[in-house]
Amino acid sequence: MNDLDEDPIPVTRTVDSGTARLLPDIDRERAWLLTIDGSPQSYVDLDDPRHLEFEYARRVGHLLDLAAEPGAPLRLLHLGAGALTLPRYAAATRPGSRQHVVDLDAALLELVEEHLPLPAGSGITTAAGDARAALEAAAPAGADVLISDVYAGSQVPAHLTTLPYARAADRALRPGGVYAANLADAAPLRFLACQLATFGTVFRWLALVAEPAVLRGRRFGNIVLLASQHEMPLRELARRCAGDPFPARVVHGPRLERLAGQARPVDDGDPVPSPEPPDGAFSIG
Repeated sequence: MNDLDEDPIPVTRTVDSGTARLLPDIDRERAWLLTIDGSPQSYVDLDDPRHLEFEYARRVGHLLDLAAEPGAPLRLLHLGAGALTLPRYAAATRPGSRQHVVDLDAALLELVEEHLPLPAGSGITTAAGDARAALEAAAPAGADVLISDVYAGSQVPAHLTTLPYARAADRALRPGGVYAANLADAAPLRFLACQLATFGTVFRWLALVAEPAVLRGRRFGNIVLLASQHEMPLRELARRCAGDPFPARVVHGPRLERLAGQARPVDDGDPVPSPEPPDGAFSIG
């Protein structure tokens, strides 16, 4: 009998990136929260993988819904695994999709696959490895959507913030494909400005999705960066994000230029990780 079938209890295990815990949700049967060192990482409902609990995941979910005709399969490359929330979502909403997930933490992948198993025929494959190395080795024009949600502790690794990384992302995407990255920043938004300058050097179209307070620098929070060589369905994306329980704004065009300011693109010689979040920003106590 699977240990999730009856009386679910928390699972704690030391993984490569810290202490991972799987916490059952008392309000949703067979739903689990993954934390690492007390910081929430992923939420998965095994019975309803279409349910996205985290705000940033909902925003990427909206993007996936708009990436092609409803139900049409996609080719997706995920950098960063967590509990495989978004791969499960894409498998449920777009059956037949081919998805590959790369995460540096092999022990975390093992924990998730053991206690939160993927359904048969999901079309999802996983591998342990460095995100940038995997991206640079990916087949050219092989992905419809490339999702980056990679954190070393609480920061985006510096080598995933540079021009060569952005160029590798562009190379991996098919014409019309979209890159989506989960970033985090706060006032004065210097990290975000540098990412806009970096990806704006490589991609023709950029957009940001975040709560207004985060975009105004009033608090630390998640910001989804979108990049593509082709115009994205931003009007419909904005409508969907505005209707979420925690509404988000989609920003593009001149507003992005103002956010980027005089920031310069980041190269491999001077990379910096995303800023450390303030104490308690992403903890659950």
